[in-house]
Amino acid sequence: MALEQPRMLTGEPGGLATLARAALPAVPVVNRLPGIRKGPERDFTGLSYAREAVVVERSRVDAYAAVCGFPRRDVVPVSFPHLLAFPLHMAIMGDAAFPYPAIGMVHVENVITARRAIGIGEALDVTTSVAAPRPHVRGVLLDFTTTVAAEGETAWESTSTYLRRGRSVEGDPARGLEVPDPPAGGVEWRLPGDLGRSYARVSGDANPIHLTPVTARALGFRRQIAHGMWTLARSVAAIENRLPEAVTVEVAFKKPVFLPGTVRYSAHQDDGGWAFAMTNPKDGSPHLLGRATPA
Repeated sequence: MALEQPRMLTGEPGGLATLARAALPAVPVVNRLPGIRKGPERDFTGLSYAREAVVVERSRVDAYAAVCGFPRRDVVPVSFPHLLAFPLHMAIMGDAAFPYPAIGMVHVENVITARRAIGIGEALDVTTSVAAPRPHVRGVLLDFTTTVAAEGETAWESTSTYLRRGRSVEGDPARGLEVPDPPAGGVEWRLPGDLGRSYARVSGDANPIHLTPVTARALGFRRQIAHGMWTLARSVAAIENRLPEAVTVEVAFKKPVFLPGTVRYSAHQDDGGWAFAMTNPKDGSPHLLGRATPA
């Protein structure tokens, strides 16, 4: 079934107000109020939001690059356009037509395809859509698909897949994203306790699980965890100068990275591109597995 025309997101989106609206459906009693109460899961077929003429600002790109380990350039890092899409993710999750509260949505996979480099100062049209949920053994999967275009031509696209634990839907669960096993060797990175707050400032993603031990414990974590999209960005930054301009990056988020903490990063090149991983240096268990291939 085709999705309806995108709902336009205007003004300056994002921030704590957007996050709060997306989180309210998880609050008892409040979640029954008109405009907050979620519709039935069985009726959801899809939803789409868009932003027009979003200008890529040098100051924001530079701040993002500094937090994620990218060099300062006149084109954006391959993962940067996700920041332009994130307010659309939150708008969808905060919409009463979307049947699932944002709290409890787990980002499990991400696929990015850059068709060409995006320059500082470009004006971009950003559209994010989510279709009906797919079955998963532990609940449902929801694919948030984003297209970033300039003058009608697609420059960048991505699919962020979220797991919502609980009741599933009819159908056979599809195989998940298949990525290589962790490469051997690598280098250790020490991550500071305030990394989540640093990334939140540049990304707009101020989910409490990333900010402080107190806010993380309130949502079931023993202390704050790194953003999955930071682990993706930092992993790509380590090999960015070896990747083609047109590239596809696929990652599977496995286990959370607790802050402060230490991770091991490794990458190797083969005939198809690059495989990379972020793992626990104590036992080798993966936090992130990924690959980058020419698009």
